[in-house]
Amino acid sequence: MSELVIKNLHVGIEGKEILKGFDLTIKKGEIHAIMGPNGTGKSTLAYTLMGHPNYEVTEGEIWFKGENILELEPDERSRLGLFLAFQYPVSIPGVTVANFLRSAINSRRRAENPEDKGIPIPEFRKMLKEKMEMLKVDHSFAGRYLNEGFSGGEKKRAEILQMATLKPEIAILDETDSGLDIDALRVVSEGVNALAGPEMGVLVITHYQRLLNYIKPHFVHVMMNGRIVESGGPDLALELESRGYDWIREKVEIEEAA
Repeated sequence: MSELVIKNLHVGIEGKEILKGFDLTIKKGEIHAIMGPNGTGKSTLAYTLMGHPNYEVTEGEIWFKGENILELEPDERSRLGLFLAFQYPVSIPGVTVANFLRSAINSRRRAENPEDKGIPIPEFRKMLKEKMEMLKVDHSFAGRYLNEGFSGGEKKRAEILQMATLKPEIAILDETDSGLDIDALRVVSEGVNALAGPEMGVLVITHYQRLLNYIKPHFVHVMMNGRIVESGGPDLALELESRGYDWIREKVEIEEAA
């Protein structure tokens, strides 16, 4: 199965442990949201799942498609079907959005078959046009340099376009709502909703319930001290919005003291 299974994950950086026994399973077709205060390890989780070299896994496993992916490089994890939308996408001057996407597709094809000559240009143009229309992205977007001079909303929209093009089986969205106004948030969320479905699982990492007004999760998890301490349905996000995190902190402290 194409489920992502995270077991007892312990991760540190520069000698400091950040994830402390993290467990979660995400199946295709499911949308999971992880919420929590700053410094709880949410972005560390995202980067670790994609194999960022600065993060050291000291214990635990990450299984995907029946394989423990901890030994795989980031590009191998991507080809396997994982995707990460960054909180702060970087600019690549001189490389257009279209060329970047075509190169990404060709890299995947050649990894599977070294003799592959790449996606034919007419086929790529047709596919890109279809994806841009589905996501309501102006066609001029394809000719702009990737993220150079982009607004926050345009950067995030470019990430969603990449996701549509690469068609991952598990997509990780690391604070996609960061820096977006309400209009941009709605547009990006509509793009995610257009792609989500039975063939893709989604992990949404966010501070705010407002994103979950647009991207409807099946499961909501609260993260503190490097692990999940509370799980529930969409109503949990609404409760966090109204009550904050203190009641969960108190609950965790009582459980740990018992």
